[in-house]
Amino acid sequence: MQLYLFISLSLFFTYGHSKTDISLGYQLTVAVPIEYSLGFIGRAFLMETNEITPTFKTALSVEAVNDKYSCSLEVFLGDVKVWNSGHYSKFYTSNICVLQLTLDGDLRLKGLKDRVGWRTGTSGQGVQRLQILRTGNLVLVDGLGNIKWQSFNFPTDVMLRGQRLSVASRLTSFPTNSTSYYSLEIEQSRIALYLNSGKWNYSYWEFKPTKNRNIAYVQLGPKGLELFNDKQKKIAQIHPSDHQTVQFGQPMRFLALGNRTGNLKLYFYSPSIAKFDAAFQALNTTCDLPLACKPYGICTLTSACSCIQVLIAENETSRSGNSDCSQGISGGFCGNGKTKAEMLELKGVGSVLRGAPKIVNVSKEACANLCLEDCNCTSALYSTAKGGMEVEECFLYGMVIGVKQVERGSGLSYMVKVRKGTHGGHGKSNLKRWVLVLVGVVDGLIILLVFGGLGYYLIKKRRKHTLPNGHNN
Repeated sequence: MQLYLFISLSLFFTYGHSKTDISLGYQLTVAVPIEYSLGFIGRAFLMETNEITPTFKTALSVEAVNDKYSCSLEVFLGDVKVWNSGHYSKFYTSNICVLQLTLDGDLRLKGLKDRVGWRTGTSGQGVQRLQILRTGNLVLVDGLGNIKWQSFNFPTDVMLRGQRLSVASRLTSFPTNSTSYYSLEIEQSRIALYLNSGKWNYSYWEFKPTKNRNIAYVQLGPKGLELFNDKQKKIAQIHPSDHQTVQFGQPMRFLALGNRTGNLKLYFYSPSIAKFDAAFQALNTTCDLPLACKPYGICTLTSACSCIQVLIAENETSRSGNSDCSQGISGGFCGNGKTKAEMLELKGVGSVLRGAPKIVNVSKEACANLCLEDCNCTSALYSTAKGGMEVEECFLYGMVIGVKQVERGSGLSYMVKVRKGTHGGHGKSNLKRWVLVLVGVVDGLIILLVFGGLGYYLIKKRRKHTLPNGHNN
């Protein structure tokens, strides 16, 4: 059987089916617009589960991305995309986007001249049909119902109820216009959220079972994310602190790793508002998010962003108005003709990123020198935190991101590698004081504006009540 859907307008368009499976020889074609149209989405639904709303649906989609058109197979829960064949590698095509279940059991996406852009690789395995299960798992099965391929084995940024993730597997999420990406990693001793950029990988949240118990796999259950050992015994669970879901009897439907914030959330369906709502999130404070501010920015105590600006030397004055926080103070520390560098210290500032190389029992000066000697090091965090005994720790980073202001007395000192002479030759203590004022200036302005606005409102309100009748305007 072959279906052909032609889309010629630059708008969102859907075409739907309500069947739960398709057989060998099935083919569906979606026409791709000749000219690029920003925001275009063309979608043909081919399967849907038979259950109460919201249902799972499978769609063949054409979407405008980066001045091209991508062709992908997708699974939706209601209007939420929960799986996508092009999550890691998009298949770009022109003119047509074709979904085909071949007679020998291979599921494929094709473009012009039968160019294959994605496939399941299940030829000759006895596949008889493609199904969408009640769990949202997209499967290829043989005549006996044995699963030969399933979307649950290729996780994206969403984990559905009933889906398992074993140790060493992960969810990934890609922020728009960024070279970094987020991941939820399943490790033997913990589950953790990571920020990944090139060769650098830093965690920014973790959850560990008690008593140092090892994890074999995790599974999303109706009450939260469950952690199991190798004997299939539940050893821990992440569940919503809000009992609203229990009160209304709504189970968890999916877990998602946000591509904008990198936060991890558990969602349930709320019939009263007819949409999904978050019952749990791993991070509740903006400044605990790794990309809350741009590189070389500081997230302040009021969750505002401030650049790590310094007193630019005379030859850099023309760059000081640039919106890029790193302009004029970073880069060029490696390779031939590398720039001379020094460390700029910021008191009362820390990092949300963990897992950086750690050196213990070193002085602050030695910590700074270790970063200066490594051309790939861009910043260092020095800690003298006391936990029964004073411990001196030095952490080296390959990026200046995830920086936030902390309360005084935290024992943290954050040092940023800058071009030598950037601070205009001021003394060390004067530089420290200047940076402290800079970090707090945004908070001060916000407080001033709030109290100023409140005072203005009270004065206007008082004057309004004291004016004679007929003069209130």
